[in-house]
Amino acid sequence: MRIQTRKLVEWVDSRIGLTETMLRPGPDYSLNVFYWLGALMVIAFLVQGVTGVLMLLYYVPTVDQAYASTQFIIKYVPLGGLIETIHLYSAYAMILLAFMHLMRGYFVSVQKKPRELMWIVGMLMGLVVSGFGLTGYLLPWTVISKSATDVTIGMLSFLPGQLAPILKFLIAGPGSDAAELSRFFDLHIVVLPAVFIVLLAFKMYMFEIHGAAEPATGVVKKVRQVPWFPDILLYFSMLSGVFLFILLAASVLFPLSLPPQFSPEAASSYVPQPEWYFLWIYQILKFTIFEGPAVVVPLVVLSLVLAVLLLLPIIDRGSERNPARRPIYSTLGVMVVFELIVLSAWGFVTPGQVISDSQAIVIVAGIALSTAFLSLLTYRTRRMLRPNHTVGRSLGRFIETPFRFPILTVIFVLLLAISSGAFAIFVNLLPSAASNPLLLLTSILVAASSLYWMSRIVQKLAVRQHNIGVPS
Repeated sequence: MRIQTRKLVEWVDSRIGLTETMLRPGPDYSLNVFYWLGALMVIAFLVQGVTGVLMLLYYVPTVDQAYASTQFIIKYVPLGGLIETIHLYSAYAMILLAFMHLMRGYFVSVQKKPRELMWIVGMLMGLVVSGFGLTGYLLPWTVISKSATDVTIGMLSFLPGQLAPILKFLIAGPGSDAAELSRFFDLHIVVLPAVFIVLLAFKMYMFEIHGAAEPATGVVKKVRQVPWFPDILLYFSMLSGVFLFILLAASVLFPLSLPPQFSPEAASSYVPQPEWYFLWIYQILKFTIFEGPAVVVPLVVLSLVLAVLLLLPIIDRGSERNPARRPIYSTLGVMVVFELIVLSAWGFVTPGQVISDSQAIVIVAGIALSTAFLSLLTYRTRRMLRPNHTVGRSLGRFIETPFRFPILTVIFVLLLAISSGAFAIFVNLLPSAASNPLLLLTSILVAASSLYWMSRIVQKLAVRQHNIGVPS
């Protein structure tokens, strides 16, 4: 029986050629979780599809029934609450994994020849994922989702020329609540999934041609080809199992709690705020300097940044991929990550608050300058210690650094907490600086001195890490 089964499998494979294409052996360096972020995003998309189909059996996409049908699923459908929660958290996971996949690709320069089109297709897939988050959030028709969606759609009104009405019509319809919900429903379950699947098929086709990108450090001496079965299959199965376990555990421990149904009365007592993945741009739009017609400035800048990222393979045409030898690109990437995190957290704790220009300048510019300073310090220390070192060999030691030197690491974390707290006090005191100048000065001095000692610790950790790698 086993011989017959093996012969059947070999016959099928000889006709289809699976082991020569998508199931062919892969390089051993690809058995790294960062190489599989895109695949995990696809797993989250499949979870979205399964749970979404189950919810469609009961969901009614009308203004009168959307909230009631969602509530019915949670309360009366067996495991309905769990299905709704998994659908929500898998959407969050999809957005987070898409961002991590983007930043990982940016730092290791996967857009280099011959993968330029793969990068562009991946960027378009990321925009589609953002569209999933925008359109799906409205469908339960809660006061939070409707108000947040209105805020997001309202941002489009400030786009120049005829671009705003065209986009608003494409996304939200002619303007009524019923048309908006119907349009979002169609986009969420038909248009966006179809576009995502087409882009995914195109990217997978290119991936089969080019394969996994080589390590950016270029220090792989001998590449071992790992068979797809059972090695790669087992690795990805275990990775997917851990991901699905975390998703399920989070859904069980933190079940979805449905906010009140949307109504004009309920919305009047609620401070509208978009979901966490759009909080950063909403926080920027709350800066005083961008009130009124000037609100178009950040939207145009954001569009230019997206255009630069999309066309990065054309802009960055050099052959160097090692982030340790690309200080400008690496610093800009780290700066963007820090700015997004801080702006999102800041927006979460200041719902509906207009941000003064002084606070905006101090925080945004402070993060940028601090990131540039620490990046410059890191690159200068690296050059002084090991002018000819290979980053690939030192990467493992870099990851182990906090565990090798726990005392210095704890001191660094404490200084980080102190500087963050002092900086927060300084920002909060800015609007009333004249009433408490001493505390204002003390807070900025504490933040500055903490940053100085953090930089000294970074240097000391780099020196000790270097000494570990030097043969005795």
